[in-house]
This record gives sequence, structure tokens and C-alpha cells, in this order.
Amino acid sequence: MFKDFDPLTQETLKNLETTRSDFWNIYRPTAEFLYNLIINERFTYGIEVGTSNGYSGIWLGKAFKKNKGQLRTIEFYEKRYSVAQENFKKCAVDDVITICPGKALAVLEYLPEDLKFDFAFVDANKSESVDYFRLIHPHLKKGGIYTCDNVLSHKEKVQTYIDKINSHPDYIHTILDLPAGLSFARKIR
Repeated sequence: MFKDFDPLTQETLKNLETTRSDFWNIYRPTAEFLYNLIINERFTYGIEVGTSNGYSGIWLGKAFKKNKGQLRTIEFYEKRYSVAQENFKKCAVDDVITICPGKALAVLEYLPEDLKFDFAFVDANKSESVDYFRLIHPHLKKGGIYTCDNVLSHKEKVQTYIDKINSHPDYIHTILDLPAGLSFARKIR
């Protein structure tokens, strides 16, 4: 799939991969997995919590663009928000991505009640993971997928979330052995 991207997108992603530790970007295998998941499931509307410099958003945006869909992404830090916006333009996904500036919990708290997603990706403040889940859950469609990164690398910080989603009757959950660990849950009702 990487080779299917235009040369400018490939170059941008490679450059962003060199700043992974500075911007806490996901690893490429995780990005490729999410990209394929969105395309194969034919998802058309997603939410991302934690935009950072836009690395994961580019992958997600490319998948949603292929599906004629949209992505909403949330970022607190102005510097990262601006960098992501530039990267989205460079990679021609700015037309399918809406960046919501602000604290994730505040933005999620005020999502319109009738707004529904079929995909969610969380890669933000790990200690708030259970709160992100609580706020996104009512907006995730039946059959939708909820994912959360760093569940192995930050296990102690996300344990409350893991306990919550493992016991939630509306989800089937597993942890995928991708770099840093990816929580993967399908909403079944």
C-alpha cells in the first residue's frame, strides 16, 4: 500500500517516521494495518484522538479518501495542529480531514448526539483512555471498530480502559501484537 501512494506522500511519511519518538507517532506496521482495515471494512467516517504531526492521520485519511469518506481528528497542541495541517495538504488528504483543536475530552463531550462513526482510533493521553472510550462509545455504530494504541507499551496507564472494554457487553475485544500493542474491539450491538 505504501508504494501505491504518490511520491510526495511517500517522502512526507518517511520524513515523519524519522521524528516518531519526538511526536509519538505510531509505527508503520500499525499504520498499514489501520489503512487496510478501513479500506477492507469500507468504513466512511472515522474519528482520531491525538493528531500529533499528522502521520497516522495521513494513513487514515488516504484510506477514508479511497472509500469516499471523512476523518475527524482532535489535537490539543497548536504547534502539532499546524504541522499536521501542512502535512495533510502536502499529502492531498486535507479535503477529507477535519482537525478539531482543543482538549480531547472537551471536544468529545460536545460531539453532536446524532454524529455516528464506524471507526475510532485513540492515540492520546493514556491516562484518559477510559474516558475517551466512554465518550466515543455512544457515537460508534454497531459493527464499527474501536482501536487504541500503546496498550502494551503503556499497560499500567491503560489498564482501566482494558478492564472496561473487556467487560463491556457491546464489544468483542482483543489486543493485537503490533508494535506498542493495539487494542482492537468490534461493537456487536
